[in-house]
Amino acid sequence: MLDDLQKQLNRGLDKIRAANRKRIYGDDIIVVSGLPRSGTSMMMKMLDAAGYAIMTDGEREADIDNPKGYFEYERVKDLENEPDKSYIADARGKVLKVISFLIKELPDDNAYRVIFMRRDIDEVIASQNKMIYRLGTEDTSATDAEVKKLYQRHLVQVKNMVDKKPNVAMIDVNHRKAINDPMFVAEQVNDFLGGGLDVQAMAAVVDKKLYRNRAKDLQAEEKAEA
Repeated sequence: MLDDLQKQLNRGLDKIRAANRKRIYGDDIIVVSGLPRSGTSMMMKMLDAAGYAIMTDGEREADIDNPKGYFEYERVKDLENEPDKSYIADARGKVLKVISFLIKELPDDNAYRVIFMRRDIDEVIASQNKMIYRLGTEDTSATDAEVKKLYQRHLVQVKNMVDKKPNVAMIDVNHRKAINDPMFVAEQVNDFLGGGLDVQAMAAVVDKKLYRNRAKDLQAEEKAEA
């Protein structure tokens, strides 16, 4: 019962904060972010099922790596080099996918609710490597161990940066939890976004068959090769 009361209190406070943010910045921009291959497209699909408008241009089509689609807006990929970022305001009230390395480039004249996908880094690297190999764009300039250290440092930097920004709120969503218990994650995201979403529809779009490059399988492969 105390938990329910606390949730009601938190939601009340969130509504007050949301009203203040909207007065200053307009509608929140919902940002789905994370490392490459961390489950961002899955989360975009969940939010699409929840009824959110998705800011996407449809240029990048579904493929073997993401058969459910990417939900990307190509212009965002050049955000670091764009002198005029005012177009980001067009995503107010919508969902925008932004890779973790570009969160720092988002203009400060908007309010952001960031859903940050967290996946086992070894799984991320393995999934990336397979995509790169399939595309024929293999880069051997850095080892997997070096990439892992870079990612670990980067994730700490993202957290520290977000903590300092009053116009940014962020939750971490565990990729494996989303696969194994999509209803839990749907409710987690629903609470973060103020409630009222169709959590059943969100959970229903998660496809466990697309969870490839699992940590336990990678460990088994390493043992077999040793």
